[in-house]
Amino acid sequence: MTAVVMATALTGFAYKPAGDKIATPWGEKIDPQNVWQEYPRPIMERGDWKNLNGLWDYAIVDKNASRPSGFEGEILVPFPVESSLSGVGKNVGENQALWYKRSFTVPSQWKGKDVMLNFGGVDWECDVWVNGVKVGGHKGGYSPFSLNVTPALNAKGDNELVVRVYDPSDRGYQPRGKQVKHPDGIWYTPVTGIWQTVWLEPVAPVHVEGLRILSDIDANTLKIDVIPSVAAPGQMAEVKVTEGGKAVATGKSINGEAVVIDMPADVKLWSPDAPNLYDLEVTLYADGKAADKVKSYAAMRKISAKRDANGIMRMQLNNKDLFQFGPLDQGWWPDGLYTAPSYEAMVFDVDKTKEWGFNMIRKHVKVEPATWYTYCDRNGILVWQDMPNGDRGPEWQNREYFHGTEQKRSAESEANYRREWKEIIDNLYNYPCVVTWVPFNESWGQFKTQEITEWTKNYDPSRLVNPASGGNFYPCGDIIDLHNYPGPGMYLYDGQRVNALGEYGGIGMVVDGHIWMPDRNWGYVQFKSPKEVTDEYVKYADELRKLIDAGFSAAVYTQTTDVEGEVNGLMTYDRKVMKLDEKRLKEANKAICNSLGK
Repeated sequence: MTAVVMATALTGFAYKPAGDKIATPWGEKIDPQNVWQEYPRPIMERGDWKNLNGLWDYAIVDKNASRPSGFEGEILVPFPVESSLSGVGKNVGENQALWYKRSFTVPSQWKGKDVMLNFGGVDWECDVWVNGVKVGGHKGGYSPFSLNVTPALNAKGDNELVVRVYDPSDRGYQPRGKQVKHPDGIWYTPVTGIWQTVWLEPVAPVHVEGLRILSDIDANTLKIDVIPSVAAPGQMAEVKVTEGGKAVATGKSINGEAVVIDMPADVKLWSPDAPNLYDLEVTLYADGKAADKVKSYAAMRKISAKRDANGIMRMQLNNKDLFQFGPLDQGWWPDGLYTAPSYEAMVFDVDKTKEWGFNMIRKHVKVEPATWYTYCDRNGILVWQDMPNGDRGPEWQNREYFHGTEQKRSAESEANYRREWKEIIDNLYNYPCVVTWVPFNESWGQFKTQEITEWTKNYDPSRLVNPASGGNFYPCGDIIDLHNYPGPGMYLYDGQRVNALGEYGGIGMVVDGHIWMPDRNWGYVQFKSPKEVTDEYVKYADELRKLIDAGFSAAVYTQTTDVEGEVNGLMTYDRKVMKLDEKRLKEANKAICNSLGK
């Protein structure tokens, strides 16, 4: 793989992190000329690419203003403008827009290729120009997008890239997670602008635009839809499956048909204990010649639900009961906000989750970079994926089945939700770690629950759908999900669906020197020592184990880390202090994960 590291865009400014908040160990060592250099899309990988992360020019102007004639300084991409690591640390808000500018060159060896400009994530609405030519735009802070910029490029020399971003945060209807203009309690700092890697990639005019990978362990087949950039007669798709460099199986298709591959009889299934992956080599042929080739991977695994011998609906992995247990993981960072300071920082949280004996993560009202999901795939972590909430909340009625009138969104808001949710599902469809979709959290922006749940299930029947984690409950989907703080509790039971405890815990402890703000720290319950916190955690774990026999099939503990004013994490916000006895934590978690047997 060839990655070209871009030099600093400007030399007139000296970069340094903004503000005086706490920082992670990785953030304290940030190098502005060497940020996020990892290949950003390992689920569909090509060998040649060029990274555009680094220092760009920026300006914050009135939202109705045209392109600014001058820029205010430098911003470190891919960190959002409000973050410390951006070097800016300024709020934008609903009345202003954020503009970016940088230059780039196209490698001479790319001559004759189309050039794709890829954005991993931009929150929320953006427009893009290359050399003054409008090349495209995107709405949606949680999904990647790509633009073919070839016609706008200069034949030689520098090219100018300009990006405009508008993000009204909680003053708009769009999905935003926990971002608010005035952070407090469980609500956090806004995130505006580019927050994932920006990169260039050379492709053939006819190339693989996307893949859709589906395993079927009952039929022992692997199905791969190869989506071309341009569909034309005479195209052929070929997929080779390998393991450890050795050929396992192969398949071909024409006329836009999916490639269906019979896997060997001794196929290896994927699970948290054995995260077996098969490598894929996908070739698209046009006019009898190989037009494009990408690398990918797949897992043979199945997620389902089935009634056990006692009549309780249980989650199953590969046709075996498995209690899914993990932390509520919000993916926030004191120095980068939505963006981890580095790849090493990002995977640290996953590694700790695994070390603590959990087998699942609930990714809470946020979507992570592609590299995060690949890491979960490779390391055997199940993922429940939330849709980031947006708009307003309806009547709150979370402790009984809801029969009232749900929130009515505007037509524009509803259409935007549906479009962004579909983009998120499409983007994450190929990752075997993702086993459950969660369209709503509690009542936050909840609307047309039954209709949205049915659409989600029909669009991806290979996964479970949790209609509203802790929200207003309707008899739909695969799961009823209760929230109960601080300790576990079962105040509703559904004999037709999987019963889950989607949030509980929230045991708080302030660790001086490792808090976001000196006052206003918040937790469901507060303790003063690691022993007290650990004792309380183990007490809750014992209570949860009793409720598993009563019907719970999954649980989520709040939460992985402290976040801003919340101090109820298993570790501090800066990831420097573990608050619990990790040995006792792991023992308690393993007992829960293994409660339904092997």
